[in-house]
Amino acid sequence: MNTTVAIVTVLIVVARIVDMTMDTLRTAAIVQGRRVFAACLGFIQTMVYICAIAKVLQDLGHPTYALAYGLGFALGTYLGIAIEQRLAFGNQLTSLFTRKGIEVGKALLAAGYRVAKVEGHVREGEVAIFYVGVPRKQTRQLVRDAVAVDENCFCEVNDVRATGYVHRDRSRRNHRWRRKKGYLSPEVPT
Repeated sequence: MNTTVAIVTVLIVVARIVDMTMDTLRTAAIVQGRRVFAACLGFIQTMVYICAIAKVLQDLGHPTYALAYGLGFALGTYLGIAIEQRLAFGNQLTSLFTRKGIEVGKALLAAGYRVAKVEGHVREGEVAIFYVGVPRKQTRQLVRDAVAVDENCFCEVNDVRATGYVHRDRSRRNHRWRRKKGYLSPEVPT
């Protein structure tokens, strides 16, 4: 293998690593509803992809180019997942199931978490279920805090797209329109 082929092979691997890393991050951004970020990544990713695939298809006489393409794909996917987990964009809702409801609840509140508690019944008896919404970066710490109090605490984590409440316009004009349409009863203050 001459130096030109070796350099092109390395460039194809690097291009595919960049391409697939961006593709993985773009996919995560799409799932989380980050449209502008996903679109920007998609544009850059496509430019890199076109350059890499063009070089491989242009010179099929070198099988190392195809191997470099596949190696870059694999490494880029791995790196993209690692970076996305490290950045940890978004929020998660953690459900904590415990038999030590009072102790876990006090510990979570003392740690500063916003907690909603529900009493539940399972086959083995009574449990407390805590729902805690946190940024993804704080999820591991939340689980560690809960398990420190109850080592048998069962934790379930779900990604969420948005948290908070919906703000409704309570202006005078808005209420008058609703009242005319019959949406509000006369007792509602305007």
